[in-house]
Order: sequence, then structure tokens, then C-alpha cells
Amino acid sequence: MSTTLLQPAFADPVLDSVRSFRAALKALAGPGVVQPLEQATALDGLAPATYALCLALLDIDTPLWLASAFDTPVIRANLAFHCGCAIVSSREQARFALLDDSELSDLRGFDLGNDRYPDQSCTLLVQLPDLDGGPTHVWRGPGIQSENRVTLPVNKAFWNERDSRNDFPRGLDVFFLSGHSVIGLPRSTRVSPAASLVLAEELA
Repeated sequence: MSTTLLQPAFADPVLDSVRSFRAALKALAGPGVVQPLEQATALDGLAPATYALCLALLDIDTPLWLASAFDTPVIRANLAFHCGCAIVSSREQARFALLDDSELSDLRGFDLGNDRYPDQSCTLLVQLPDLDGGPTHVWRGPGIQSENRVTLPVNKAFWNERDSRNDFPRGLDVFFLSGHSVIGLPRSTRVSPAASLVLAEELA
């Protein structure tokens, strides 16, 4: 590994890792609510929130799959050095996967866990240009008092892919990341298009 590729990680490895981990837990506990994730600087190709979550969640026991947009020498070198995680070529081997919006139309291959060990499923880290600006979807389920309306800029195919692979307790947990922010989407959350979107599609 070339040391010229290495860039800084957490300023305070212990405290910043704990803060980032807590932000991730809070994001999953309150689906659809934007949480700040500001403990790391950007890494070439990774937003600060994405890099912080990688530093907090990845270790030698969490093989990582990289979408082509993130499969760069800088990202490989820094995640291997700071996290110690193996980077795998097969989706089936991954406990975590780092994706961008171009990869969301096909979620085949990622481990959904099983009824006995649902925690062995793959967790998706999805970096987006923004966490707002897309069609409105209504999120309901554990951690949501009534409903949350979320406007993630992801295409309809992603929601179809997620629905086809969610059979609770099996399924995929997702973190959406942009800038210094994260939104959590656990497998237990039910997502449906807002009524206005459904009506527009029916009239089209």
C-alpha cells in the first residue's frame, strides 16, 4: 500500500467513532429523520458522512463490497488501513456495501440473512448528492409515531427492489448519506408512495 494514498481519519479515533456509531443507531431508531454525522472530513470520492460511517462500522469482521464509483485506489487504501476491512468482489460475501444512486435499480446478490440469523444480512451504505428533492414517500413502522414523509432522490426501481427483498425479519437495512447527514431505513419500515404521487401515476 502506498502511504501517499492515505488521508486523515477521525481526529479523535475513540470519541468520534462512538459519536458516529450513535448517530447511525439514532438514524435506524428514527427512520426518515435526518441525523448529523460530522465527525470526519471528506475522503476523495466519499462525503464526510459516508466516510465517518465507514470508519465507525467497518472492521476486520465486515467484508465490504464497493460499487464501481467507489472502487478507487484512495478509497481502497484508506478503508483497508483505517478500518482493516476486507474488500470483496462478490456481493454475496459482503456484510456491508457502498453504493451510489446508479446501483439502486438492482440489489441482487446481497445477503438478506435468514429467519434464524437475520443480523447476518448485508447493510447498504448509499451515498447520494442530496437527501431531498425526490418524490414524496410515506414511511411507517417502529420508531415512527405516525408517519414520516421523506423525499429521497432515488428512482422507483429501488423501492421495487427493496420490496421484493424484504421479508421481515429478513431484508436489507439502508443508510442514505450526503454531505454531513444520514437517514436510516431499517428493514422493518414500510414505505409507500404519497397519495398524490399514486394519483398522478394513475392519471398519466
